[in-house]
Amino acid sequence: MQRALGLARRAAGEGEVPVGALLVAGADVIGEGWNKPIATHDPTAHAEILALRDAAQRRRNYRLEGTTLYVTLEPCAMCLGAVLNARVSRIVFGAWDQKAGACGSVIDLPREPKLAHGIDVFGGVCSGESAGLLRDFFEPRR
Repeated sequence: MQRALGLARRAAGEGEVPVGALLVAGADVIGEGWNKPIATHDPTAHAEILALRDAAQRRRNYRLEGTTLYVTLEPCAMCLGAVLNARVSRIVFGAWDQKAGACGSVIDLPREPKLAHGIDVFGGVCSGESAGLLRDFFEPRR
């Protein structure tokens, strides 16, 4: 999670909302990303999506079974959909997102019984530090 926090700091340094993500297989980081929707003019350029794209390119496979996604903020519905389609096995996230979180805050898609793919979710890991980055980013903008 510390590496994901470093990626979130990188996003903040680039003027993006500070969210960082990395995908791990065993002990190896196979993909990483940080928020870039402003710089790329791409509403899908969330940290999780970029980490999945990076990993899929490296593996030359869109299926990322047996992997864990570490992300500093609870994934939104778009990102969770991509995670499920990639067959990621586990999500570990930092801060809860009371406005758009899809892992229990607003909706709880990983526990939706109608979805074919199950996923383990662990929230609140390094939540204070993750939430602090977001708070520090948004306070001067309000």
